[in-house]
Amino acid sequence: MSGTLARLWKFFARPRPAESRPPGPPATRPSEKRTHNLFEAAAAYVSACAEDDQDGMDEAATWVSPEALSFGVNELACRAVIALARERDESPTAVARTLLGLPVA
Repeated sequence: MSGTLARLWKFFARPRPAESRPPGPPATRPSEKRTHNLFEAAAAYVSACAEDDQDGMDEAATWVSPEALSFGVNELACRAVIALARERDESPTAVARTLLGLPVA
């Protein structure tokens, strides 16, 4: 599963110039423990999978419950396929099958 997500992420994510990147998260005091929502966890988890970063995957997996992480990863995959389908002017089914290396039905 992580290989599929990694391919999907690489396909969808494109590097942006440094000038167009939004500023990083605001600084927090070291004693504060930051809470993460399921979409942040999913984005971090999938990014780490795409970069083959086991430590990043392990960390992101601790931010939310496994069920929430699964939901977030699924939502990210759906949004990525829809965005690619719109960009390519193809159906989401065709895009998903192409990303998985399956023949288009």
